[in-house]
Amino acid sequence: MQGGLGSGSPTLEQVAALAGVSRATVSRVVNGSPKVLPETVAAVERAIGELGYVPNRAARALVTRRTDSVALVVPEPDSRVFSDPFFAGILRGISMTLAPTSSQLVLLIEPAEGDDQRLLRYLRGGHVDGAIIVSHHGRDNVLQELAQLPLPIVFSARPLGVEVPVASVDVDNVAGARTAVEYLLSKGRRKLGTVAGPLDMTAGLDRLTGYQEAMKEAGIEQAVAYGDFTADGGEQATLRLLDQHPDLDGIFVANDLMATATLRVLSHLGKRVPEDVAVVGFDDSVVATTTTPMLTTVRQPVEKLGARLAEMLLAKLAGADLTSPEIYDTELIIRGSA
Repeated sequence: MQGGLGSGSPTLEQVAALAGVSRATVSRVVNGSPKVLPETVAAVERAIGELGYVPNRAARALVTRRTDSVALVVPEPDSRVFSDPFFAGILRGISMTLAPTSSQLVLLIEPAEGDDQRLLRYLRGGHVDGAIIVSHHGRDNVLQELAQLPLPIVFSARPLGVEVPVASVDVDNVAGARTAVEYLLSKGRRKLGTVAGPLDMTAGLDRLTGYQEAMKEAGIEQAVAYGDFTADGGEQATLRLLDQHPDLDGIFVANDLMATATLRVLSHLGKRVPEDVAVVGFDDSVVATTTTPMLTTVRQPVEKLGARLAEMLLAKLAGADLTSPEIYDTELIIRGSA
């Protein structure tokens, strides 16, 4: 037995006895109260370490109304979550930020047409202290309901159709897309199409807007086909785009995963990249350097976005009143495809 005090798991009373303080003082230290002298905190922490005491999280939650758990909600099928490098980058950023804290991460994956009410019941039920919502779709009223929950919540982009102010983190998708299209124009490409993302997502809508703005300013006819940010969706959209506009000499694709499919379709059709058709993606994910040729793409700092989402949620849990979006810049990374 560690510390020589009794048998079984160490108790709060044993920690108090070893530290020479009251049980209530130990409880305050364990629960992070600021109303304890530093030397007392040090004595209690030494006793906890010597005894190997582990707080009873369930009992603590009853007292503090805190679960020390936060949810990462991704309303996407698991097949997409585990195949798109974007989610891995977001998760790394969140995990690194939460690691030094007591907060545990709970991953909630919901199919795009899943049971929204089940998700809302879970979040309302006191199972987590707060939530980060990533890759949300502007469908039904679920985003509005999420934004109005009595729970600290941060969104990975501005939620479409939500009328109340919310905290969110994103990149300037419109400017990033404009940069991609303007680069293609600067290379002499004049027949430019886009494989756009879904219009019920902020990224899909904003990246299409950037393409449209740049094309309108250049006075060039637009050519659009819509995908769903997956490789399969990108392949089908690219086939439709080239069937309708076979003479394209440049394609801006709204994410890297769809762009890998665009490159495969062009190769299958016997079109050389970039000689016949130049291609630019968006994300600068790990797949951008695995294609042939390697993919020119718009870089967004995915891990930084994930870290900032977690930082904002921790701040809200501590009482900060955050209700504004934070927007980060993108960067064009030039490689062989354009």
